[in-house]
Amino acid sequence: MNKKIILAASAVSFMMLAPFKGFAADSLNVISFGGAYGAAQKEHMLDPYTKKTGNKILFEDYSGGIAEIKAQVTANNIQWDVVDIEVIDLERACSEGLLEVIPRDILAAGDDGTPAKDDFIESALANECGVGNIVWTIVYAYNEKTVGSNLPATMADFFDTKKIPGKRAMRKRPQVNLEWALIADGVARADVYKVLATDEGLARAFAKLDTIKGDIVWFDSWSQVPQLLNDGGAVLAQSANGRIFDAIKKENKPFKMIWDAHVYDLDVWAVVKGSKKKELAFDFISFATGTKPLSGMPDVAYGPTRKSSMKLVDPKVIPDLPTSHLEKGVKADGIFWADYGETLGEKFNEWLLK
Repeated sequence: MNKKIILAASAVSFMMLAPFKGFAADSLNVISFGGAYGAAQKEHMLDPYTKKTGNKILFEDYSGGIAEIKAQVTANNIQWDVVDIEVIDLERACSEGLLEVIPRDILAAGDDGTPAKDDFIESALANECGVGNIVWTIVYAYNEKTVGSNLPATMADFFDTKKIPGKRAMRKRPQVNLEWALIADGVARADVYKVLATDEGLARAFAKLDTIKGDIVWFDSWSQVPQLLNDGGAVLAQSANGRIFDAIKKENKPFKMIWDAHVYDLDVWAVVKGSKKKELAFDFISFATGTKPLSGMPDVAYGPTRKSSMKLVDPKVIPDLPTSHLEKGVKADGIFWADYGETLGEKFNEWLLK
């Protein structure tokens, strides 16, 4: 093959590759939890961002935790760019170097002109690897048509299969389950993490879980919960509050939430360490955590993390937000789970196999 033909072939190859390369540079892989929550993010954050910038977003679901992020970073095979992560997992992920540090100067001021540092609630910017997205909580819920005559009201009721017979649906991880077990066993909400940090407290939590172990239906994704309640797969079900709210409001499901000892936390947007789209990821996060995008999160009863966003929230929704029930709840301790998460995860898996 002569030199001219080689050059021509190279030029054609370059032109064929150039559009794909350009598209890749303006595309982003964003990972979240799907369901009603993901739909709200798509409506209020992703679609408006694409419309404004022209950047394409591939939006996928996962079930939480840091295992998949860690696998990608360890293998130096980064598939995800932006991830919605629970703060209960954020501390550990950040301390292990799995996430990028997000500069605070990328964040936009509120629509009312308030600087970002003053507009966000304090906990939304507490960790350098994340920017707060929502305040949410884990409650338990029941179906009025299947629960029977004795209605639950407390965390102790969740563990009382004599008072309320039937299956309990729980997320298959130690977080929240161990806290709930101790509270149901009489530990004060303010003392939960202090007790859980001891060998005796951990044994006490597992002993309480033992009392309902045969009645637990385990699930991995919050999206499974409404179906479990709807078809009778569980009488009482642990859930992110937004999933139940959405089923009640949009599908008229006869579900009721119990706020006693709910464990509330934040979700944040984070960037996977080593993402080749880091600057684009920061740009997306700046947009997605603006006043207007965050004001759409109460669509699924999750509280926005900006004060300026609350001015745009329908007052009728406010009683259904976790922030309206904090006096009954427990703040998830991300530092505790960063310190003890790996060990307790192993112990929890061992307990499951017994």
